[in-house]
Amino acid sequence: MISLFPRVVKFFDLFQQQNNLLVESASTLDDLFNDYTSISSKCKKIIKNETDGNEVSREISKALALTFITPIDREDIHAINLAQEDALNAIRAISTRIGLYNFNLIKPGAKDLVKHLKGMHQEIAIMVEALKIRKAVAEQAQKVREMKTDADSLLLVSLGEIYENHPEGSGDFLELIKWSHIYDRLEEALAKAAVLANITEGVSLKNA
Repeated sequence: MISLFPRVVKFFDLFQQQNNLLVESASTLDDLFNDYTSISSKCKKIIKNETDGNEVSREISKALALTFITPIDREDIHAINLAQEDALNAIRAISTRIGLYNFNLIKPGAKDLVKHLKGMHQEIAIMVEALKIRKAVAEQAQKVREMKTDADSLLLVSLGEIYENHPEGSGDFLELIKWSHIYDRLEEALAKAAVLANITEGVSLKNA
């Protein structure tokens, strides 16, 4: 049955659970890129977080369907839920490919991009937490935009390097393709993080 009472704590707590998994996955990915050992266990941790995140996402959708009065607009709850799920899926996509490709080492440019991704999600975590108490998030939103701009420049440089340094040989060409796929997924994950930040900022401004 539909409840006529707002589940204020419920929705914000679910957002927080979802976001905690997201931040943990970004941190684990950063650890994987900087310490390229125990690859399987780190990838499994990210996969588990994504699976757990999907469960939280379904719980949010279910709660939204059963609640008549919500603490913020229904479309905003749906948007945050979907954006966090997309961001978590994007991180898993990176870890899956890193786990499959069996690189000898991780390129410095890729490490820098993952560091930016982690930093963006750390700022977004503050923004998501601030929604519950209706606290301003302009400072964090600006930091995310700055990190995204820096990451875009780093991405161009990193992509340029793998093509410029590509020697002849089928094995080397396969390595180029693999890294091209990794950078594509990194670009997507950074974009998903930026979308999440924009949505969270918009919801915050609407409910200030």
